[in-house]
Amino acid sequence: MKKYSALILFILTCAVSHAQNNGAYVIPRYVYVGDPATLILPLPGAAHDSADIVLTAQSLSLADAGIDIHRVVLERRVSGSRLLIEFTAFVPGLIELPVIEIGGERFGRLTVTINSIVDSRNSALELSGPASSLAMPGTALMLYGTMAGFALLLLLTIWFVLKGRSYLQRWTAKWKRRRLFVSIKNTEKRLHRILLKGGDKRGILDRLSGEFRNFLSFITGNNCRAMTAREFEMLPETNSSLLGNFFRRCDELRFSGTDISSQDILRLLADLRLFVEDAEKPREEIAA
Repeated sequence: MKKYSALILFILTCAVSHAQNNGAYVIPRYVYVGDPATLILPLPGAAHDSADIVLTAQSLSLADAGIDIHRVVLERRVSGSRLLIEFTAFVPGLIELPVIEIGGERFGRLTVTINSIVDSRNSALELSGPASSLAMPGTALMLYGTMAGFALLLLLTIWFVLKGRSYLQRWTAKWKRRRLFVSIKNTEKRLHRILLKGGDKRGILDRLSGEFRNFLSFITGNNCRAMTAREFEMLPETNSSLLGNFFRRCDELRFSGTDISSQDILRLLADLRLFVEDAEKPREEIAA
């Protein structure tokens, strides 16, 4: 008889003891180590509503190094009862809660899954790798644009060291030559206007001779300021005969002591314009 009594008592104990998490859920859904959470276990409805039974940590007296149970609440309602267990876990993995006795019932084999904030893919526990940085719009363009700018600057520096200085010298010489041609053309136009206004003819001839000699000194590389008409004819220029004739007539008008005709000066200005155009034309064709 005692054997049957013990068997009946065991069956009744198992009937009132909840051995698994049938329908139980955790709030929040994902619980990490050190986070407070609540396990809610739905229970069958009671015969009548009654006051909640609350057990605090002091009244529970449960000792477990891996989990702290702060409070247990048993709600008995006709519509459906609930068991609420508020806890904080300190170890990751599947943890089984201690057996809880409340309201004449025992609740055991309740388990919760605790997630770890560390990366468990490696055998040794270590912090997971940092998340990739968020790329701001335009970051790639700014990065690659800066790199391209540095590369272009480096190439320009190398080019300038190897060939840039000689190119700069040639460009400077070409620019000075162009300015020289512009200057002599402006001088010819200015003298032509002064002559038409009745300016001093001898002064016009002196200035014409001086400006033209300075111009020839720059383009030929010879000192033409003190050369005679015969020496101009010996210059290695295509229009050397024109130069000799030009300065011979100019000197005759300047030093003859007779009246100077405006037509003679106009012819000299026309010869000057013709020589400048012929001297400039080959340079323009090469540049083109």
